[in-house]
Amino acid sequence: MSCVVQSSLVIEIVRRQSEDINLQKKLEKSKKGLEVEFELRTDRAIVKQGRLCVSNISKLKNAILEEAHSATYTMHPGSTKMYRTLKKTYWWSGMKREIAEYVDRCLICQ
Repeated sequence: MSCVVQSSLVIEIVRRQSEDINLQKKLEKSKKGLEVEFELRTDRAIVKQGRLCVSNISKLKNAILEEAHSATYTMHPGSTKMYRTLKKTYWWSGMKREIAEYVDRCLICQ
């Protein structure tokens, strides 16, 4: 028996994936061998090359960005470092640009 602990944010991301038409289309294409970098994990999460796909929902993406940018162990990293860290775990279209825009709006980082 294994015990898997998931944060409420990850649970919400996975839940929202089932409502995301674009991600569902990518998953269907993957099943047909067309977009093989997308797959469905056993926990029902859609991933791209192992990275959790985040739906185009500002609230979810902002929660991820806020946590990554303000966490005690990172303390306001620049956009490049933040992107390198987040891309290990998450994927969404336009992610690099959105991270740069988020960091640009941070008054502490100015």
